[in-house]
Amino acid sequence: MKLATFRRNAGPDELGAVIEGERIVPLGALARDMIDLIARWSDLEGEARRLAGAAAGALPLSEVRLLAPIPRPGKVMAIGLNYADHIAETGAATPAHQIWFSKQINAVTGPFDPVEIPRASRFVDYEAELVAIVGARGRQVAREAAPAAVFGYCVGDDVSERYWQNRTPQWVLGKSFDTHAPFGPWITTADEVGDPHVLGIRGIVNGETRQDSNTRHLVFNVWDQIAELTQVMTLEPGDVIYTGTPGGVGAAMKPPRPLQAGDRVRIEIDKLGAIENTFEPQP
Repeated sequence: MKLATFRRNAGPDELGAVIEGERIVPLGALARDMIDLIARWSDLEGEARRLAGAAAGALPLSEVRLLAPIPRPGKVMAIGLNYADHIAETGAATPAHQIWFSKQINAVTGPFDPVEIPRASRFVDYEAELVAIVGARGRQVAREAAPAAVFGYCVGDDVSERYWQNRTPQWVLGKSFDTHAPFGPWITTADEVGDPHVLGIRGIVNGETRQDSNTRHLVFNVWDQIAELTQVMTLEPGDVIYTGTPGGVGAAMKPPRPLQAGDRVRIEIDKLGAIENTFEPQP
C-alpha cells in the first residue's frame, strides 16, 4: 500500500492512499496525521485498505500537492559512509562502527518542492538514499526482530552542504539546512516492498545519471541500523531513517561539481517511485 500526505489547493493536510500510481484516494478522518495512522495501523489497516479499494473521491495526482509523507517526524536520523563505492570515492576507511548524525526537522520538505541553496552555502550536494519509516516503538531491538519495526520505505535525498559538513567533526549543521531533507513521494508499506536490500537506486542531475547502485551494497543494512540505533534511543512510530548513499556524489567528481541554481535532482528507487526537486537560491 502507498500512503501519502497531500494538500488540495490551499486546503489542510490530508492523508491518502495512492492507487494505480496516478490517483490518490482521500482517507478522510481515519487518523489525525501520518504518525497517528502508523501508530494505530493494526487497528486502522483494514479500513484504510477498504477505502483505497472503493476509490471513492479519488483524485488525479496531478491535481494535488504531495507533501513529505511525515511533515514533522519526531526524529530524522541518517548514517554516513554506508556504501563501499561511496567510501572509496571519499578516500575514507570502511567504518568499524556505524556513523550516525541527525538531520533537524526544519530540513524536511516535500518530494517535489524546491530545495534551497542557502546564502551561507559554498557547496550543496545531493545524496540518493533509501529511507526507512519506523512503525513500532522499540528500544534494544534485536537484529532478527528489526524487520517488524519498519512500517515502510520512501525515496530520499540527504542534501548536504559540504563546507559546513566538513569544517568540524560533527556533521549536523551541514546536514540540517532548511529544506535539505526531501523524501517521499509516499510511504510504500513494508509488505509491498519485501526485501529492502535488493532495490536499484539512482541519483540523476539534469537528466545525467550520476549514482546508479543497489541497496544490496549497504555496508550496514537496515536491520543492522535499527539494532544499533535502539541500543541508544527509543525509536517511535513515524521516525525517519536515511540509510546511506552510494558513490557518485558531486563532491567526489573531478573536478567537484556543486549544485547550481536551476539544477533538477531526481532520485529513483525500484518499487518506491521517485522524487524530483529543483534547487533555488534562498529567498
